[in-house]
Amino acid sequence: MSKFDTWVDNKLVQNIFVWAVLFIILIGGIQSENRMATALYAILFLMPTVYVTNYVILPFFQKKKIIFFILFILNGILFTLIPVYLISQAIEQSLSLKMFLNLFGFVLLAMIFGMAIRIARDSFKRRQEVKEAELKLLKGQLNPHFLFNTLNNLYGLSVIKSDKLPNLMLKLSDLLRYSLYETREAFVSLKKEISYLENYVSLEKIRLEEQAEINFTITGQLVDKEIAPMLLIVFVENAFKHLGTSDGEKSRVNITMDISENEVAFRCENSFDIYGEKEANLEKGKSGIGLVNAKKRLHLIYPDAHCLEIEKTNGVFSVDLKLSI
Repeated sequence: MSKFDTWVDNKLVQNIFVWAVLFIILIGGIQSENRMATALYAILFLMPTVYVTNYVILPFFQKKKIIFFILFILNGILFTLIPVYLISQAIEQSLSLKMFLNLFGFVLLAMIFGMAIRIARDSFKRRQEVKEAELKLLKGQLNPHFLFNTLNNLYGLSVIKSDKLPNLMLKLSDLLRYSLYETREAFVSLKKEISYLENYVSLEKIRLEEQAEINFTITGQLVDKEIAPMLLIVFVENAFKHLGTSDGEKSRVNITMDISENEVAFRCENSFDIYGEKEANLEKGKSGIGLVNAKKRLHLIYPDAHCLEIEKTNGVFSVDLKLSI
């Protein structure tokens, strides 16, 4: 989170900003010889009623609406009578009904405005918490899913006592270290994410050896940008999981990344057996996670900053993703 975001999320800063804006508005709208002093006094009178409304009275709105409205009106009357009395004493005049009604309307307007801000802020906070909780759940689904598939690969190699096993385990160690310790933040370095993909592809090359043609090409410069962690790996893992031959040709996986200053163009394609059973579940996998997970994360993290296209044509399953960074 940037320093600016930290300031924006700070409640004290939010309150100071709102009162400062209101202070400026009052200076421009009040007709008085000393506008700044009058506006300052108005703010000092409004603060108690707004905070009492937001933190004491507003919670009753969801529980007991009648009590809420009674307390709301009484609060407005009380904090209107106080300034009206003080003003009357200052100008040595009796209490004026017209003055009371004018100030009462202004106080009610301030109370409603304050409640609207509080409700909007709480609603935004709840949506953010729901979003963060769902993202944590999706990431929690993803890591065990990847680990399960990789351990299956290790088991297969151990059964045949392959000499590729030690190198494969070292690659897996690097992958797990990244996924467990470096993906706790909402965003990670694009360079680290690409390094993670390269390690994964290297692991698959060791496992598949001559069984498949595997290419991973990166063009452009690795700009100092950040990306959501463990996002692209879903597409790469899916390609290897459903890898198969098409029309008797050698199975293949082609991964390309074109990186510009503000965009990452990612493409991953793999051949599959159009006559086999895997084709029907290319997007889900046995666990139902796979690309469904990635689509949800993209929708949550990059709602208006991505374009995802998935196609299955002529025995080739392809994923094209353009991501604004």
